[in-house]
Formats: sequence, C-alpha cells, structure tokens
Amino acid sequence: MAAAYLHDLVNLPKGAPDRAQASQLSARRAAGLLPSLGLSPDRIATTCHAIEAHSFSANITPETPEARILRDADRLDALGAVGMMRWFAVSGGLNRPLYDPSDPFAENRAPDDRAFTLDHWPLKLRDLADGMLTATGRSLARGRCALMHDTLAALAAETGATLPDSWRP
Repeated sequence: MAAAYLHDLVNLPKGAPDRAQASQLSARRAAGLLPSLGLSPDRIATTCHAIEAHSFSANITPETPEARILRDADRLDALGAVGMMRWFAVSGGLNRPLYDPSDPFAENRAPDDRAFTLDHWPLKLRDLADGMLTATGRSLARGRCALMHDTLAALAAETGATLPDSWRP
C-alpha cells in the first residue's frame, strides 16, 4: 500500500533529462518517510524496490510480488478510456498534433510519438498487455487495449483512413 501511495512522489515532466530516474528519486524520498510509519527495514526495502521497479523508463526488473503488482497497476493507468484521456492530455500539453494528416497511422514512415500523438500507440501502448507480470494485469490490460483499438478504428473510419492490422493489440 505504501508503494502504491508513494510511487510517484517525485514526478518529473515529460522530456526532463532526468525523467528516467524519477522512480529511484521517489524511492529515496519514500525511504526517508517510511520509518515514521512504523515499517520495518525489510518492509522499507521491499516498498522502495517496488517504487523503483514500477517505472517503464527505469528498466528495473520487479523482483517481488509487490513490485510486479505495482508495475502492472501503473501500466494499467495508461490503458483504457482513462489512459486515452491521459495520453491526449499529455500530448496536448506538449502541443503535439494528433496525427500526421498525410499518414495518420504511420504506414509509410517510422512512428514518432514526439511528433504525433497517435504514434504513441504502436511505440508503447499497444503491447503493454503482453508485458504484464500478473494474470489479473494481463486480463485487464487486454480488455483496455481492445477498447483503445476500437477507438482508433473509429477514428480511422471518421477520417477516411484505414487502421493497419499492425495496430492490433
């Protein structure tokens, strides 16, 4: 529970040079707070590992059940209807266009999610379900990815484009 509450204690903006270290910075800050909550040194170590390993950017292997659950839960936040709203809000805040009008689904160019919002789907979001570490995480992620795919297919239909098969989760 402590790792869930404190995993984003240090929240650095997208594009910050030290963004990949945010989970480790959060773990260090949490380690200073957890003794006052009565956690044992072992529980503090377990909690801090879960916080460090939850991050996609940190690329740290989750070694404990708590770390695997927190990583799955954090990635689930990026999926489904709420995940899409977050995805578009972040891109809007970065002034990124929704898509390339001449090639919305990156069929004739390399996807670039720093240039176009939709390109984040094939680069990071589409395959998140496959990387879930728990059965519950995989099940929930597959449903949320299906909803996102359906929304992208509706967008393709509305814009007169065709959603490529490679965009299927």
